[in-house]
Amino acid sequence: MISKVIIGKTFSGVCRYVCRDQKRAVVLDAEGVRDYDWKLMSEDFDRQHSLRPTLSKAVFHGILSFYPGEKIEDKKMIEIAHQYLQKMNVSDTQFSITKHIDKDHSHLHIIANLVNNKGETIKDNWIGLQGKKVAQEMTLKYGLKEAISKDLSHTHLEQLNEKEANRYIIYQTILEMLPQSKSLDNLKEKLAVKNIETLYKYKGQTKELQGISFKIGNFKYKGSEIDRKFSVKNLEKAICKKELQTSIKPLLATSNLNRNSEENFITENKKSLGKDINILLPVINPHENNQPLPYQWKLGKKGKKKKSNRLHP
Repeated sequence: MISKVIIGKTFSGVCRYVCRDQKRAVVLDAEGVRDYDWKLMSEDFDRQHSLRPTLSKAVFHGILSFYPGEKIEDKKMIEIAHQYLQKMNVSDTQFSITKHIDKDHSHLHIIANLVNNKGETIKDNWIGLQGKKVAQEMTLKYGLKEAISKDLSHTHLEQLNEKEANRYIIYQTILEMLPQSKSLDNLKEKLAVKNIETLYKYKGQTKELQGISFKIGNFKYKGSEIDRKFSVKNLEKAICKKELQTSIKPLLATSNLNRNSEENFITENKKSLGKDINILLPVINPHENNQPLPYQWKLGKKGKKKKSNRLHP
């Protein structure tokens, strides 16, 4: 099972997408909202959101995808969804749990209000990463198979609208071309062959790259709309990491570097590598990958007290 979390602004859009088509959508459970009409459901969510109007993004949309062919009863899906929300600390609030049947693999759409029943804000810091970690834990707990990433072979494109279908096509094409690309421009050339146009956005009148979009036919999508890992910064990181792996790995292997010499290598080249040093570290020490999530680092830092420089008598 894998998790994807989207934090949005309007309940009407997500309720319409998830629940409108009753041929593919089955509402399994709901609390605090009417589950028989997507418009009424949206109104119920909006009414509670009005308790905290300053919160611009109150929509929690969690998507849980199961392994293709894995048969899971509705009762178990509901239990998994409830556990998922609890572990994500999305509690004491409105929610709906809907099963979609437009793909060969089962998946759930969980809509919840980030304004709880008391009118308080539910924090969403690092919630996407937290969702992935929770999904991994629950996969083990319930004995589920580890689901794969989005794959066109498991998607009935004819049952999706044209805009959504093209988004999946772009996703799959980038996924295929990215490992072969040596730069963003190189990726742009490869996508052009597949009739996908790549558009760059620059900061003001400078040449500093600020954003990236992809266009197919009359449909245009920001990179982050295709998938979070396809934002311009994440694409650059992925290409840079691949190039570093290609150039550094053989050097380390032929040099038979031990841990001390690895650290010396990093120290000596830290200035020239700059920010890329953060990408290089997991390449040199791949065994050190069991690290806490960024939101856990943040919590850890808050707990540390600064040492006082004052002299005590």
